[in-house]
Amino acid sequence: MKAWLLDEVRAELRLDEVPPPEPGPGQVLVRVKASGLCHSDVAYIEGIFPFQIPFPVILGHEAAGVIEGVGEGVTGWQIGDRVAAVATASDAPGITRDGAYSEFILLTADALVKVPEGVDWAQAAAATDAGNTAYAGVVVMGEVKPGDRVGIVGLGGLGLTGAGIALAKGASVIAVEPREEVWDTARSLGITDLVKDVSELEGMDLDLVVDFAGFSTTTAGALKAVKFRGRVVLVGLGTPEVTFSAMDLIQRAADLRGATPTGDPAHLADVISMIDSGALTIAAEAITFDEIPEGLKRLAHGGVTGRLVAVLE
Repeated sequence: MKAWLLDEVRAELRLDEVPPPEPGPGQVLVRVKASGLCHSDVAYIEGIFPFQIPFPVILGHEAAGVIEGVGEGVTGWQIGDRVAAVATASDAPGITRDGAYSEFILLTADALVKVPEGVDWAQAAAATDAGNTAYAGVVVMGEVKPGDRVGIVGLGGLGLTGAGIALAKGASVIAVEPREEVWDTARSLGITDLVKDVSELEGMDLDLVVDFAGFSTTTAGALKAVKFRGRVVLVGLGTPEVTFSAMDLIQRAADLRGATPTGDPAHLADVISMIDSGALTIAAEAITFDEIPEGLKRLAHGGVTGRLVAVLE
């Protein structure tokens, strides 16, 4: 099979032919139909994140495709099924084993979610990370409900998706994004209430603010925007440490929560269901398999709106 290999930190990806993997107990072999590109892959390449497997490494943890083989003990799945999968810190393609920048990949059967025929491959792959991470912030930790007034801070790939999920769940959304060139994309996804700075949310008494940027200014601003006993959820990691006013936290009796995906397939299934119903569209640009290295360079230089997904057709 063709695969993009990384031989060492800060090296160029190398295209090569390698043997396809064999599914072990509890695993399925999937022919990759779409593979999402993620900023964390850039962090691995640049040596910011440590590797858990030896070089050469096949990166890529956002996979969707068709089952081509079934390992021992797998039930409920068969060859030909359209699937995507959740990942965890201990079980993730491209992190704990070779990943989806390849024509075939191994996935854990218990992590699989069915992809309906009406969901295209790029949306399915983007749902595994952008969808699932945004869902963790807005739904799991944010506890969004119909009628909530929600602030979304930062309209990168995760923030755009998080705003879309909040809308799909019946909330109203006001989004913060200083880059006005992103606003047209936001409006195309149904996000109509937009401001440039988090300070413009102060005093709005929002039910929930999800900070997809993750800077001291954004988290501090989010705390000034929520109502008494409102919720602020931190998803973004713009800086490793943030500071904010303890007075704002205390006076509002606010909940300040961190969010990360838990690896629950039910969460990914809900995201894919929203996509299938037409309630949610993830802003995703399709590229080819051969364009993966250039796509990662675009991510490294901030040249992407939404998500990049390599589609293998």
